[in-house]
Amino acid sequence: MAKKQNKFEKQEEQLQEVNNALTGAGKWIEKNSKKLSWCVTIIVLLILGFMFYQQRIVQPKHEAATEENGQNVWAYLYNQFEVAAQGDENIEGFAATADSYSNQEGKLAALFAGTCYFQLGQYEEAVNYLEKFSSDDLNFKAVAKQLLGDAYVELGDLEAAVNAFEAAAKTGNEVFAPMSLKKAGIAYLKLEDNEAARKAFTSIKENYPASVEARDIDKYIAIAE
Repeated sequence: MAKKQNKFEKQEEQLQEVNNALTGAGKWIEKNSKKLSWCVTIIVLLILGFMFYQQRIVQPKHEAATEENGQNVWAYLYNQFEVAAQGDENIEGFAATADSYSNQEGKLAALFAGTCYFQLGQYEEAVNYLEKFSSDDLNFKAVAKQLLGDAYVELGDLEAAVNAFEAAAKTGNEVFAPMSLKKAGIAYLKLEDNEAARKAFTSIKENYPASVEARDIDKYIAIAE
């Protein structure tokens, strides 16, 4: 009898862990702030490099958007997310740049605007701008789609969230793919789609065995059985 009770208690603890895992991207950011800051730094460096390149080769009609993004990035780097997104008397802001330009600079501005709004807890605005972003670069796509999924989780739209997480996972990014698969699997559990959850968790075990997410993935696979 004691063994059965212990097994039941263990299952309850596991289910509670899974439930806690889907409390939102806000807590994930808090627990993984160092990792996230490195990811954001990499994104910033890539975009700054891209803008430097653009300033040297693009046609004049693109230069205004590039310059505006450069100014907005400084506010972003200092965690002034509201100013970076919406601008002030000195800068236009990523949102306005994204709304004004449909070129690559405008799309990058949409990614940054979405990130800023997410940090501000304005998830509907975050979704609005992250949906505008598109790129052939799989690294940018992985970041944008996973953040989009996190925003949908915060809004309670798990169906949209799993679609975004699956899209992030398809990029094959070694960091974001397993992370997104785990997020997708947890969301599927909440949606009571255990088969899809098991598939997501198993994909981590088979395709990303060296990832952080793979360390305890057997527990999640067992819960999805």
